[in-house]
Amino acid sequence: MEIREYTTYHEEEILHLYASVGWTAYTENPTALQKGFANSLLTLAAYDKDELLGIIRTVGDGYTVVFIQDILVFPAHQRKGIGSVLIQAILARFQNVRQIELATDNTPKTIAFYESQGFAQMSKIGCCGFMKMP
Repeated sequence: MEIREYTTYHEEEILHLYASVGWTAYTENPTALQKGFANSLLTLAAYDKDELLGIIRTVGDGYTVVFIQDILVFPAHQRKGIGSVLIQAILARFQNVRQIELATDNTPKTIAFYESQGFAQMSKIGCCGFMKMP
């Protein structure tokens, strides 16, 4: 497996990846998703040769805050450490950034995964998070 920057947007593979994990809110508006990628701080991809296995996409200023917007791994490749490698690559890249944040599903599985990567629930560090959805 190789981790490299995802610099050229390939709509077909990205839409396939998002659809494979059920993120249809993204696939319903491919133009917005493409613009989101274009305006991201950094997107890394995991590859096996030329086969895309998964991506991690960040937004933010890269100095004081980085937000992990998306992390997706094709279902056939999940539970093989790919997500962990992608997160660790982002943490290494932005090791001097004060806040690296993310929002995720509130399930025991996702909580355990992110805690295993060194993240803490905001409520456990004296913070709370807010989100406004349309």
